[in-house]
Amino acid sequence: MDIPASLEPLLAGYTWQRDRLGQSPSDVFRLERPGAPAVYLKREMHGPFSELADEARRLTWLSTQGLPCPDVIASVEDDDADWLLISALPGRDLASEVALCVAERVRMLATALRRLHSIDVACCPFDHRWPLRLAAAGRRMRAGVVDEEDFDAERAGQSAAALFSILGNIPVSDEDLVVTHGDACLPNFIALDGGVAGFIDCGRLGVADRYQDIALACASIERNFGSSFVKPFCDHYGCGPRDAAKMKRYQLLDEFF
Repeated sequence: MDIPASLEPLLAGYTWQRDRLGQSPSDVFRLERPGAPAVYLKREMHGPFSELADEARRLTWLSTQGLPCPDVIASVEDDDADWLLISALPGRDLASEVALCVAERVRMLATALRRLHSIDVACCPFDHRWPLRLAAAGRRMRAGVVDEEDFDAERAGQSAAALFSILGNIPVSDEDLVVTHGDACLPNFIALDGGVAGFIDCGRLGVADRYQDIALACASIERNFGSSFVKPFCDHYGCGPRDAAKMKRYQLLDEFF
């Protein structure tokens, strides 16, 4: 790769390893150098749906709210791509941290989301309320960038256009707005010493209904640990009886991103 000149002195002496965890549209590398903290370098080619610059802005904002997240070391744009160099958080993600029992990891995810959702929405400059996200999903569908081969099992074989029609016809109730992570899956929360050490992959953070996170967290828990751990998560989060319509709406919306 042709690295921007401004990044070269920051990367000198590091060994690189591609990070394949998650489903980021970016190229992600973990960089290590003796005597220096590990860092991550992300590169995303320019396009109408690029999110890397959004992640840089959100990480910078989230750090001002006192929540742990990677530090933005450098955010660079060149002719072809956006580049983001961030610190690596110590610990392991909640999907991989086998030193902790599943029940504890589920509890930690609920605690982390409650903490994020307690931020005053008036402080957050990123708006992801339903009409805006539905419109974004429609743009992605029309541009043909929705990966129809990656739909969850219950929607496998359907077209993006068919799912978007269903999505648009789901009744929308009043939004219970909080600051959401936007992709609240287990791999995006880092555990260390029995607590959550940080939030990562925050490119979709914004003000939305809290079910944006609850629905994706429940799906991630079921996928990784089994359906029996979904209710303990909801109990610890304190969301009461699950809103089935919102669960369906936000899990369906996620197929477009």
